[in-house]
Amino acid sequence: MSSAETRPTAPTVLPERHPHEGDAVEAGLQALYSWNYDSEIDELRTLYANALDRQWIALRDLDWEQEIDREAFSETISIGGFPIQETGFWKDLRPETRWEVSRRSAAFMLSNFLHGEQGALMVAAQLVNAVPHMDGKFYAATQTLDEARHVEVFAAYIQKLDEVHEIAPSLKTLLDSVLSTESWMHKTVGMQVVTEGLALYSFRDMRNATREPLLKQLLTLVARDEARHTGYGIKYLNAVVPSLSDAERAGLEDFAFEAARLLIDSRAGYTMRQSVMDLWKDVGIDPAEAMGRLAQERDTIRAAIARNGGRRGPIRGFVIPTLKSIGLFSDRIRDHFDEMFTANLGAAYAGLDEDPELPEDLEAWVEASG
Repeated sequence: MSSAETRPTAPTVLPERHPHEGDAVEAGLQALYSWNYDSEIDELRTLYANALDRQWIALRDLDWEQEIDREAFSETISIGGFPIQETGFWKDLRPETRWEVSRRSAAFMLSNFLHGEQGALMVAAQLVNAVPHMDGKFYAATQTLDEARHVEVFAAYIQKLDEVHEIAPSLKTLLDSVLSTESWMHKTVGMQVVTEGLALYSFRDMRNATREPLLKQLLTLVARDEARHTGYGIKYLNAVVPSLSDAERAGLEDFAFEAARLLIDSRAGYTMRQSVMDLWKDVGIDPAEAMGRLAQERDTIRAAIARNGGRRGPIRGFVIPTLKSIGLFSDRIRDHFDEMFTANLGAAYAGLDEDPELPEDLEAWVEASG
């Protein structure tokens, strides 16, 4: 695997707007037939059957006539697992300012969920072609349908809230990297473990925090699907990683780390956190002043995080435990993550406590505490 595949570089500016005709990326894969139609990985065949049983229809199962509850929305926002709604800084803001910050921040996050779901739609379709086992092809076909439904519902909700924001450059670079790699295992790590893991954590966190009825119902349904998608990556990779060479395993670890790095490392380019800070500026909040105020409320934030299970954002709270569970978290790659967290958050934030274990039942975890 070339260094260009493992170390993509994010652009440093947001585009003014997406072209109506879309955007193109060279997608790489080798399509594989499987002439064995018997089940080879029973866990994947069971997951496929569960996916068929859990299908839902957006127009039938969600009430699109209801208006967004502004008060409930602005009082119960969570931004990427950060419990800002429980801080004195947030409570001191004027109600109209809280609404604008909530609405714009959520629209940005939901827009990137939307763009990520389109990327997942395309990668899932690639996996139907690229994975070598019929069980894997069957499940990837159901995920393709799931992702189309997710694109549909996020686009519809954002239209009620604000407008669709441009994709964050770091997320676009990550999706391009996953789409263009030729290896189905790299696609699975990049999408099912990192991208879907980040989405699952974020959907669950936003669902549990919000009291806005339509958003809560939508995220409940989407998160159930995402739990299966992440489970697919875990079960599939657990079946194949033990047979890999040290070099192949290291290549997957590096790809996972670079995917995570793009999303949270400020040294990688224009991060999603920076994009949210720019939205705060638009409503009159000084990001530096806000972060200074929040730093003074560290004890409040730690207590809120502890009440929510001690998970500290999607990478440390979910992606890293997932990598550990499938044998892709060597001491070498741990050092890379530790250095990145320390550089971006400082030693105190990087080492709050030990990383949590991966939940055994992802669907049950998704529906807990909310």
